[in-house]
Amino acid sequence: MIVFPNCKINLGLHILHKRADGFHDLETIFYPVALYDALEIVQSHSPEADIKFSSSGLEIPSTSEQNSGVKAYRLLKKDIPGLPTIKMHLHKAIPSGAGLGGGSSDCAFTLALLNKKFKLELSQDRLLNYALQLGSDCPFFIKDQPCYATGRGEIMEELELNLTGYKIVLVNPKIHIDTAQAFSKIIPDKKRTSIKDIIKKPAAQWRDVLKNDFEEIIFDEHPQIREIKQKLYEQGAVYASMSGSGSTVYGLFELNAEPELDFPAHYYINIV
Repeated sequence: MIVFPNCKINLGLHILHKRADGFHDLETIFYPVALYDALEIVQSHSPEADIKFSSSGLEIPSTSEQNSGVKAYRLLKKDIPGLPTIKMHLHKAIPSGAGLGGGSSDCAFTLALLNKKFKLELSQDRLLNYALQLGSDCPFFIKDQPCYATGRGEIMEELELNLTGYKIVLVNPKIHIDTAQAFSKIIPDKKRTSIKDIIKKPAAQWRDVLKNDFEEIIFDEHPQIREIKQKLYEQGAVYASMSGSGSTVYGLFELNAEPELDFPAHYYINIV
């Protein structure tokens, strides 16, 4: 059985408060984007290992045991010992460590696929609970609809939000950002207009009001990421922002726009 985990972008990202448990309360809008990995799971009947993992496509900077899909399988296996042995193959097309949630998506889609394939009859609430144990933005990919998210990102309200009237240009300079380190440099601030209210304005009015708190920190450390955002605006983007903690920057362009994406050859560029 094969599924196609998609990525996401963040429309705004406010860090509101550091919690006693070490996590941060935030607000953001998760928006699913049609850039996909491919994930295949087949039952293996192997006497040697409960899971055999393989991959292709873009490089995955982790061992098999650290892979998010493998972690998802092992989490279910701990509670459901009778979960069959499997072979898992992941074809990676979403860049890793890029603020696009590729690993979190693989994780959530693994949970959902195992649930469906082996008729585990887990409710969406249980899948959301498992997903949260694996990462703060993993639960979003169980819903996989535009959502206003608060808490760690797990408290979600589905939104009627449609960006199909725009091209979404993704530019990643292949700089891996350490999310934990980026969070450590954030100064939380609760006193701002809610992203949920800002997003009600037309996208052409978001430029000066819809902010990602990580940009100031990441742009200072990696000026080339700031330059990506500047170039997207120069090429006519109605809105541009870094996604998550970076390093991917996206631009929203009118459908008839033909931006000249003059970036270094090693950059990852995709238009969806």
